[in-house]
Amino acid sequence: MNEVLILIIYGMLMIGTNVFLKRNQDVESYCVSNRQMKTVQSAMGIAASWVWAPSLLVAAERAYVSGVAGLFWFLVPNVLTLLIFIPFAKKIRKEMPKGITLSGYMKDKYDSDGVKNVYLLELTGLAVCSTAVQMLAGGKLLSMLTGLPFMVITLLLAVIVFSYAHFSGIKSSVLAETIQLLVIISIVIAFAGGSLKEAGMQSWINGLSGISGEYGSIFSAKGAEVFFSFGLSSAIGLLAGPFGDQCFWQRAFAIKEKSIGKAFALGALLFALVPLSMGIIGFVAAGTGFMATDKSIVNFEYLMSAFPRWIVIPFLIMFLSGLLARLDSNLSAVSSLTTDMFKRSSIKISKISMILLLLAGILISNIPGLTVTHLFLFYGTIRATTLLPTVLTLKGVKLTATGVISGILIAFIVGLPVFAYGNVYNLSAYKTAGSLIAVLSAGIISVLVSKLSLRGEWYSNGK
Repeated sequence: MNEVLILIIYGMLMIGTNVFLKRNQDVESYCVSNRQMKTVQSAMGIAASWVWAPSLLVAAERAYVSGVAGLFWFLVPNVLTLLIFIPFAKKIRKEMPKGITLSGYMKDKYDSDGVKNVYLLELTGLAVCSTAVQMLAGGKLLSMLTGLPFMVITLLLAVIVFSYAHFSGIKSSVLAETIQLLVIISIVIAFAGGSLKEAGMQSWINGLSGISGEYGSIFSAKGAEVFFSFGLSSAIGLLAGPFGDQCFWQRAFAIKEKSIGKAFALGALLFALVPLSMGIIGFVAAGTGFMATDKSIVNFEYLMSAFPRWIVIPFLIMFLSGLLARLDSNLSAVSSLTTDMFKRSSIKISKISMILLLLAGILISNIPGLTVTHLFLFYGTIRATTLLPTVLTLKGVKLTATGVISGILIAFIVGLPVFAYGNVYNLSAYKTAGSLIAVLSAGIISVLVSKLSLRGEWYSNGK
């Protein structure tokens, strides 16, 4: 019951940090904080949003199962993604200083409700899947720790995050995320250091090849196996991450314009501390020969075996912080999307959208047999569908509304089923093919259809 009490106290503390925030007077203040967010706080919010609960588990699992190769293909694409995003965040802010959403930018760029709608479909779908991932990963572990039923845990998480996130929109989210990141980094570093001290450096060195001892290099045959089974599809999904995620476009519009680059770069570095520390625990567990009952939570199982029972308390706080940080980011993001969904948006509508998102996340996370890995890779492929049309648009490539819509829809229709088939039957070739189709087909079809459309216009004008 102590764990349940911690959940309640944590929720009350998060609410307490927000009750004194100045209330927003309009939607723009609620969604983008009047575009005055500062560098360090923004960086911490970005890092916390990018952590998401599963990364606290996946990094250790990849290190434990696939050694250096596994952690490399999870950590490096995650960090590079935020750095690659910087010039595009600066560009969209320059082109649309008063913007709020990516879908709104694309609508203005092509003067097309159709383009806006396909982007809303992707951005909203991603927010739903991302929320479900947090609910599923968090609910699974928290249910085990507290003894409460999974459904009860997901409902409790929804109540906690909404209770503080609805106060002042993005300002509430960033304030909470700043506190949550400080908590996460402090605890993961302590866990990693404690594990190294307990097991010794030699155990860490021995674990660099994973529990099987076969994955000590990213360039070996086994390293290539990791790349094709996990690395490629994961990297594509991660690199597409911010480009298909309103959370990060919202930050691009909310941060002071001169601070955008510094905020995202610092956010990337702060984020790296988390999976790196969790990876160390995975290596140590492998190096000591620890046999995990459930590899997806190997860091938790190892810490419970190597340290006293009280270790569950900081682990619970760390995990809850990562979980809620991403959930409140999703709520803030979907609330901003309502500015494109309704002609007359309002703070009330934004708050209702938060509730609907949480309900969708709860329902999906409670589907029997669904796993975190399935959802993670699936929504990674969803956001990949808009990657190239967005990048090409921001780079000034001349596309048409018809081209953009066709490219994204083809990517959805062809790429997602191929990927889903590979995921269900655990076929690496199909998972990789599905991810590549989702990315490449959207870009290629967008360009080809746009050229045909423009050529048609050229001939119809008698030129």
